[in-house]
Amino acid sequence: MNHRVNQFTPTRKDTAVLLFLKAPRSGDVKTRLAHSIGNEAALRAYRALVERQCSRLPERERTEVHFTPIDAEVEMQQWLGTDLALYPQAEGTLGVRLMRAIEGAFARGAHNVLCIGGDCPQLQQSHFEQAAAALNTDCDVVFGPSEDGGYYLIGLSAPHPQLFENIPWSTQNTLDASLQQAAKLGLRVKRLETLYDIDELAELERAIQTGCLPAEILAQ
Repeated sequence: MNHRVNQFTPTRKDTAVLLFLKAPRSGDVKTRLAHSIGNEAALRAYRALVERQCSRLPERERTEVHFTPIDAEVEMQQWLGTDLALYPQAEGTLGVRLMRAIEGAFARGAHNVLCIGGDCPQLQQSHFEQAAAALNTDCDVVFGPSEDGGYYLIGLSAPHPQLFENIPWSTQNTLDASLQQAAKLGLRVKRLETLYDIDELAELERAIQTGCLPAEILAQ
């Protein structure tokens, strides 16, 4: 598979931002939210969330989209354009997919790597800047905690495969287990402010009420 790659000349301070996304297919995204609002509205919410996050990415950094399923490259280009580097996600658990993508980004010359999903309506460019600054000075790993016990961002200054082993993914214990694993590995950790992800109707309504997402998402 050929991947379109944006211009990138590695230097010591370069940061790669990795977005872990699903193809925008009705019935495949925001499935928990879809139980309350239906597949089409859930798809609108997912598109709006991702597009909002993309508009807040740091322009000077390299951006990679790691997508699933593996046959969705054309869909991702049609949705997000052809200026982003596109890579299919590895097979396996979230930990395996994160590990493989992070290792690849470092192999391509990144000095730091920041990973995000498509669920956080409050994510701003300042969060990326804070994470990159910490990694360039006095820490090895940055976590952006989410209210549900996971994290909306993880940043690393080097690959640490063991950080992703034996983690209970998508649970209220994901962040705590990750912090414990980082401590076992002797990694210096920084935590960003706690934000919320959108998985349920109440969280979507919260984002709409605060102006993060348009009310048209819930239009019938």
